[in-house]
Amino acid sequence: MQLLLEQLTNGLTIGSFYALVAMGYSMVYGVMKLINFAHGDFFTLGSYLGYAILVFGSGWVTRTFGIWGGIVVAIVGAMVGLGIGGLITERVAYRPVYKAGRLPLVVSALGASIFISNGIMAIWSPRFQAYPQTSIPTGSLLLFGDVHITYIKLVTIGICWGLMALIYYIVEKTLFGSAVRATALDRDTATLMGINFRTIILFVFSVGPALGALAGVFAGLNYSRIIFTMGWGYGLKAFTATIMGGIGNIPGAMIGGILLGILEALFEGFVSGQWKNVFVFVILIIILIVRPTGLIGEKVAEKV
Repeated sequence: MQLLLEQLTNGLTIGSFYALVAMGYSMVYGVMKLINFAHGDFFTLGSYLGYAILVFGSGWVTRTFGIWGGIVVAIVGAMVGLGIGGLITERVAYRPVYKAGRLPLVVSALGASIFISNGIMAIWSPRFQAYPQTSIPTGSLLLFGDVHITYIKLVTIGICWGLMALIYYIVEKTLFGSAVRATALDRDTATLMGINFRTIILFVFSVGPALGALAGVFAGLNYSRIIFTMGWGYGLKAFTATIMGGIGNIPGAMIGGILLGILEALFEGFVSGQWKNVFVFVILIIILIVRPTGLIGEKVAEKV
């Protein structure tokens, strides 16, 4: 029972990361029908920006605002920075080739991914970096028996789930969200109905990377060590979660990410950590065979 609860908390934590990044994938794909391969690198860049804020001036932010205040500054700084970075990437890498078809967009996305990854390596070096221990809260909360959950994991799950709920509410329950969903279903018709397509583009390319930045900072706070290549692994798992939930479907991305994290953690705890990646993709293959559109399904326009 103790191992089960520990692995469930680990799964919920890492599943929150997958879900946040997967939501970014789904938003961009839903509107643009584009797999944004740079999204995993936004996650990495967000983690490094949070690290840079926390180590600036030998921990000046933490000394000035306290541990939790420093974390808030790091999260806000990383999210704002990546929101702007996402808009710049859209303007430089994607907008010039929108009319050229999907293949040039995919190639441009791969180019953006390589550029960001190598830029991180050039700025922070290819070595592992570690979040300063003085900036990471200590202590834990007793859950059951001898099972504890650290405060940083508890905050990670709470904030990530809260933000996912907020994005879900905006997209599914507001007038602007209706415009986003209408654009995702049929861009041409939505434009004829007066929806500003450029506004929707700016929304998905700023919010998606910002969500990735949040996940990146929390990954650094939970696991301390970061490296410029980690976006590939997290991005691939998040993309898998997107497919599992139903690509282009934001609630599906949330469910797929959390489910993937839990399954991975349980397999690692009870079977083998060396084979957890194989297990994840076996599950994906089974789901695609049984339900090709994912657990919830891809949202497509109805033909009438």
